[in-house]
Amino acid sequence: MSDNSNEFGAFMSGLLLGGIAGAVTALLLAPQSGEETRKVIIDKSLELKDMAVETVEEARQQAEKAAEDARLAAQEYTQKAQEQAKKLQEQGRVILEEQKQKLDKVTKGGKKAAEESKD
Repeated sequence: MSDNSNEFGAFMSGLLLGGIAGAVTALLLAPQSGEETRKVIIDKSLELKDMAVETVEEARQQAEKAAEDARLAAQEYTQKAQEQAKKLQEQGRVILEEQKQKLDKVTKGGKKAAEESKD
């Protein structure tokens, strides 16, 4: 997942830098007056700023979604682990009870045998 976000970040950085380089080249080579060029530079700067804000907002939304997905997955795994722990605890209880019953039988049998040998 980190590879995807690194690739996305690199793509967005390249897109932004390419857009800036293209805009600067177009402005420098355009046959306009200085005042018109300054106005175009201001307009393009505002457009680039808006694009950057949108890109940051999209990245923030993706990060929030990824964090929420991770939180939900962690909750799911925690719940599964708790359920498994309860199952194991119950199995342990059953085994312990069985062993107690066997020990009681052996103890009673031993006492009975001891009493019979005394007689």
